[in-house]
Amino acid sequence: MLKHKNDEIILILTFLLLVSNLCWLMSPKRVKECNTTNSVMKKVQVFLLAGQSNMAGRGGVIKKIVGGNVTKVWNGFVPKECKPNHKIIRLNVAQKWEEAHEPLNYGIDCLTSCGLGPGMAFANEILKKDSNFGVIGLVPCARGGTSLDKWRIGTHPYDELVKRAKIAEKSGGIIRGLLWYHGESDVKGGNGYKDYKINLEKFIHDLRSDLNSSNLPIFQVIIPYPKKPFKGPYIEEVRAAQLAINISNVIKIDAKGLEVGSDGIHLTTSSQVQLAHMFAHAFLSLNNFTSSNTYNFFNFFPSNIFS
Repeated sequence: MLKHKNDEIILILTFLLLVSNLCWLMSPKRVKECNTTNSVMKKVQVFLLAGQSNMAGRGGVIKKIVGGNVTKVWNGFVPKECKPNHKIIRLNVAQKWEEAHEPLNYGIDCLTSCGLGPGMAFANEILKKDSNFGVIGLVPCARGGTSLDKWRIGTHPYDELVKRAKIAEKSGGIIRGLLWYHGESDVKGGNGYKDYKINLEKFIHDLRSDLNSSNLPIFQVIIPYPKKPFKGPYIEEVRAAQLAINISNVIKIDAKGLEVGSDGIHLTTSSQVQLAHMFAHAFLSLNNFTSSNTYNFFNFFPSNIFS
């Protein structure tokens, strides 16, 4: 009889525990937390980052002897402008959102040779200027060493860019713009420089069409002049083609004057930060730009920047 009564007590207590848990799960506070999480994802401000190695980031990459061989590795230095921020996330190589950190392009096209690009400093500068901007989602897609003909429909770099952009949108993001830094491969030789303007215009139109965003803001870098030992005999032709782009909502950012490293072509860490601030200012001033505007390094920074 006593055993039967104890069984009843245990059954009643178990039932009360289940009811209590169910009430907690269905409580307004719990539901609000879930809705808050969903609303945060829907407010992610997405920026695509594509182009070549200067967008991928080679800031701080140095040559080092490993196992008797010379290899390129990142020195690990992260300036304050590029530090992680809980409001900045990135779409990693596994197509998952995670807290963004340097090197931003890691796993996309590089491992040990990945360094600093403009992405983190750009996002931090946006949030510094506008604390209510919301969560920024960076989608790195840059591919080092790719000429412009590698960014056509059907190529791996282009298709991955579109795929990753749509994944970011599907998760609730709003694509606010593309940061584009390209041209180093086509200044070296081949025939790419001849049709650079036509091919770049086609890339812009195709991307906007594939993303169903006819007026997608594109922040296009006009590449700086290289120095020795890099050989770029067609730098004038490529720069002229980039400057000649006259498409609505394509904002040109001239990187002429930014310091390049000892290899003669890749921006230094400090230059990447400066470029990032130019990107950020151009985005925040978007309504004041037309397709004929070119955002210039010397207009943004004091003339004694190098002194």
